[in-house]
Amino acid sequence: MSTEDTTDAEARERLIDLAAEFYDQFAAGEIPRMELPTRTKSNIEYDPEKKVWVYGDRKSTRTANSVSGARKLLKASYTIDFLANQLDEDRSSTLRELYYLSESWNNEEAQFNSQDESNNLVEDLEIVTGATREDFHMRPEESGAKVMGPLLIREQTQRGDRDIHCQKDVGQGGYQIPNDTDTIEFLDNDAEFVMCVETGGMRDRLVENGFDDEYDCLVVHLGGQPARATRRLTKRLHDELDLPVVVFCDGDPWSYRIYGSVAYGSIKSAHLSEYLATPEAEYVGIRPQDIVDYDLPTDPLSDSDVNALESELDDPRFQTEFWEEQIELQLDIGKKAEQQALASRGLDFVTDTYLPERLDEMGVL
Repeated sequence: MSTEDTTDAEARERLIDLAAEFYDQFAAGEIPRMELPTRTKSNIEYDPEKKVWVYGDRKSTRTANSVSGARKLLKASYTIDFLANQLDEDRSSTLRELYYLSESWNNEEAQFNSQDESNNLVEDLEIVTGATREDFHMRPEESGAKVMGPLLIREQTQRGDRDIHCQKDVGQGGYQIPNDTDTIEFLDNDAEFVMCVETGGMRDRLVENGFDDEYDCLVVHLGGQPARATRRLTKRLHDELDLPVVVFCDGDPWSYRIYGSVAYGSIKSAHLSEYLATPEAEYVGIRPQDIVDYDLPTDPLSDSDVNALESELDDPRFQTEFWEEQIELQLDIGKKAEQQALASRGLDFVTDTYLPERLDEMGVL
């Protein structure tokens, strides 16, 4: 799914067309309905050709033939009306605001019971219309993700275009990634590769040590499980600027899944995998082998860690010789380690030794 060329007018038209379908079904004496892929884990499959998660062929139908189903379509209709008006007025709002705003709707049955309910409905509308929530001018709460490195961009804002150099025009905190990264134009680029970093502490270490400057690296802070905007920008940096992407995470099963979401997409956003995922992204560390080779400070694996590692052995994203060896080694040693554990060998070890050697082995440097 690629929606980067969807205009406001097109997004609005798709929403109105969906509402018109409900009206036509009423007019024809039919029970209103909305069909979309079944959004369960059993209907998510890994596409080995595209190397991302996608929805399978199973469909489910939202229909007004029950009180519960009628409420869902009523809420969809009110939400469509709100989003269409928002686009018409060139306004925007957050997912949280949509949840609270529904309390002002004149039909109590249309109001949301929780933010999860409103979030899921927006995702349904993405799937049915083929547009994204960014196309609807909907944004999440700020993720706080930042970029630091030799890149000159032009960002479209409500107050006009701004040219920003992601090293020279920002403080040590870096350039904050906007919600809709398709409003960014790449003007000039001196970067050699992109490094996505899981933790803020390690991101700060790289910047403080001048890693971005010395190696012409774009350091992208993931902030834990990365927001959609972060993954979209990473994909654009790879596809449009032909930059290699590497992912630097903690050495535990949950961090491997963070890498997986950057490279292959997540189950939750399977309808957007081709829009967000970068299958060419490589994992730079921390690896279980690093725990052994560098005698890193560790924590023992918990039962949930072990279960997660065992499930990853059955995950198509991790069924490679590299991942199988690393996961089996981690299960054998029963340990996990954080990125900051590298500081046990000195504050400069990660930027002077660990990353340069690893990136050289990978052919990135």
